[in-house]
Amino acid sequence: MRTSTNPLTTVRNLGILAHVDAGKTTVTERILYTTGTTYKRGEVHDGTTVTDFDPQERDRGITIFAAAVSCSWDGHRINLIDTPGHVDFADEVERSLRVLDGAVAVFDAVAGVEPQSESVWRQADRHGVPRIAFVNKMDRAGADLDTAVASIRERLHPVPLVTQLPIGTEDGFTGVVDLLRMRALVWADGAEAPEEGPVPDALSEEAARRRRLLEEAVAERHPAALEEFCDRETLTAATLAGALRDLTRTGDGVVVLCGSAYRNRGVEPLLDAVVAYLPSPLDVPPVRGTHDGADEVRPADPAAPMVALAFKVNATPTGRLTYLRVYSGTIEKGDTVRDAGTGRTERVGRLLRVRADRHVPLERAVAGDIVAVIGLKGARAGSTLCAPDALLVLEPPGVAEPVVHVAVEARRATDTDRLASALARLTEEDPSLAVRTDPETGQTVLSGMGELHLEVAVERVRREHGLEVTVGRPGVAYRETVGAGVTGFVHRHVKQDGGAGQFAHVVLDVEPREEGGFEFRSTVVGGRVPQEFVRAVEAGCRDALAEGPLGGHPVTGLRVTLTDGQTHVKDSSDTAFRTAGRFGLRDALRASRMVLLEPVVEVTVTVPEDAVGGVLGDLAARRGRVTGSETRGGAAVVTATVPLAELFGYATRLRSRTQGRGTFTARPTGYAPAPAEAPAR
Repeated sequence: MRTSTNPLTTVRNLGILAHVDAGKTTVTERILYTTGTTYKRGEVHDGTTVTDFDPQERDRGITIFAAAVSCSWDGHRINLIDTPGHVDFADEVERSLRVLDGAVAVFDAVAGVEPQSESVWRQADRHGVPRIAFVNKMDRAGADLDTAVASIRERLHPVPLVTQLPIGTEDGFTGVVDLLRMRALVWADGAEAPEEGPVPDALSEEAARRRRLLEEAVAERHPAALEEFCDRETLTAATLAGALRDLTRTGDGVVVLCGSAYRNRGVEPLLDAVVAYLPSPLDVPPVRGTHDGADEVRPADPAAPMVALAFKVNATPTGRLTYLRVYSGTIEKGDTVRDAGTGRTERVGRLLRVRADRHVPLERAVAGDIVAVIGLKGARAGSTLCAPDALLVLEPPGVAEPVVHVAVEARRATDTDRLASALARLTEEDPSLAVRTDPETGQTVLSGMGELHLEVAVERVRREHGLEVTVGRPGVAYRETVGAGVTGFVHRHVKQDGGAGQFAHVVLDVEPREEGGFEFRSTVVGGRVPQEFVRAVEAGCRDALAEGPLGGHPVTGLRVTLTDGQTHVKDSSDTAFRTAGRFGLRDALRASRMVLLEPVVEVTVTVPEDAVGGVLGDLAARRGRVTGSETRGGAAVVTATVPLAELFGYATRLRSRTQGRGTFTARPTGYAPAPAEAPAR
């Protein structure tokens, strides 16, 4: 039962989301400093941040691994996850969003919505995570709150509810006008906290206009606010705050604030907004899972049966650290828990409150907590941990399919086993990495989400395990699809080698499927193929999709229809029909016209205007198709669709063409037909 004294009302589990270099980590550092969790301001460029504690993060100046920290503000405990902004690490964002109740989306005041901002926003949409927006870097040349808000409205399509008016522009940005309470908050140079005062005379008319716009936007979307607005023709600060909270939590509006995290301006109002508008564990629907095939919900109640989701694993040489979101019940040090997926029972050795790479021991964790556990040996990211006598399986976070691969081998033959162990540990921590052995070459192949993703993984093998490794040139994960299928393809599987034989006769139609994926259906009538054998044919067809006829790549984008068949009274079986389905579809694909597909990405290149011509020519040479071009903050921004295989080494090329002033980002957009000269393997 929800009451005002329930301690869960004072918990906020939120993530910091943004495009790379929008200032997520600096925002997190200022939150930790402002809340008194740290006593020195960490800086990304100095390598002194709390959440970017991995050596590679400090070397590269970007967030690679989602880092959890806890802090307190105004009597509330905030469990905060600083997520990566680079597209290669989108899977880290996905796993974090799965366990969060809210988020702060950070935008650059000059660039507005950037490609990865859009991607993480869509990820949050899929998980139904309420958000508030923080327009950062208001002190930069070209910063404009209204332009940034317009890009949020146009590209992300929420209803932005702007609650602040900046005081000063660019270098002169010193504070904000709080439109709810109609007060000014000004941060003097070197001041630890803002000075509160009346709205400056020069801004009073503009502040009143914007307050009116905010009231009208809220009244349009909130029934109680509309009633008060009609009665009084205005809204009180309390009514406005309550309506903003409701609209944020339902997703009908997004509160927008602004500031400069680097200069420590705007952080306190952001924390106040987190507490005021984002939901507590009690404000989100109870967690839903399955048990024995039936749906079941568990409330966010410390007294209910325990259920928690593991969303991140750190497999260090000294032991495994498993990060959990506790959804229901209580978990204590020394408790026995069960992995609902595997049935394995494990013991909780230690519980820790997480502060990036530093930890505070706990005796217990309750519903709504995000904590780390030492002692779990078999849990993986996505595992559900339950009380042994009250099992429930929660939906695990989705895992993206790798699109880039490299061959990896130890330089010394004696290190081969150590390399295999190191790669196994990497894939245990990061499910978006995959390791396989190429059946033709015998090479170990490491697959991931992008060139940087694989670079980071290989560097970890070198640094953490002391291994010298040789890495092949990156390759991409091709797919095969059906360009033109076949009708009435007959396959007859007959095997007689003494004893019971095998007999299965199938007739298949194969056709392209525009939506992608694989669809199987049966139009057999008259019981010529019993239903259990139809299921076996489908399973065999799915087996055949693993390797296509062009180069052994996975097959997608086809529909297979079983139109007829025959059985034998003694020799037909599930095994026989599964074999017939596998070999029948394999042969049918060889008879079809197949098309090789290659992964394509949307590239956004930001360069000085005088370098646009060279960049456009280079993109064209890489088979790029330009889809847009605009001027933003004095720089040209070019958007193009480019095959992933053509982007290897592009960062170096772009830097040389623009004297180091050009940057680019890329995000996967799917697959497209590859040219005839593309490699089959």
